[in-house]
Amino acid sequence: MPSFRSSRQVRHEAAQMFDLVADVESYPQFLPLCEGLKIRRRNKSDDGVDILVADMTVGYKAIRETFASRVTLDRPRLKILVEYVDGPFSHLENRWTFRSDDVGSHVDFYINYEFRSRTLGLLMGAMFDHAFRKFADAFEQRANIVYGLKPPTA
Repeated sequence: MPSFRSSRQVRHEAAQMFDLVADVESYPQFLPLCEGLKIRRRNKSDDGVDILVADMTVGYKAIRETFASRVTLDRPRLKILVEYVDGPFSHLENRWTFRSDDVGSHVDFYINYEFRSRTLGLLMGAMFDHAFRKFADAFEQRANIVYGLKPPTA
């Protein structure tokens, strides 16, 4: 099953990075392959853990696929869990964790997935792998735009 892991230090606060990743409606503006995102349902809780179900449309050239996932936004623990609900995958899960550090924060991203169709996996697999490698850069660049670029600390 294909998987990808990224761990990087960024010059933005952990809570800011959490908010940026939690703002799924903005993904089509900056995330590779993401052509659309629609929230089906959002449940807000008093304990700071919100759950939403969203449809994301991804595309590359003539290929378009839409899939649904359940997104658990755990603000108190600065964690985000995305679990597959429906679409072209047989499995998809990704996790984000955000930890404060002396420079700003440390962002960990992990995803594993498998396409239901072997043909679709062959067509889209390499492109997905390439896109996931650009995800961390896309979010960090987005943070620089939204929050401004902080100078490095000495």
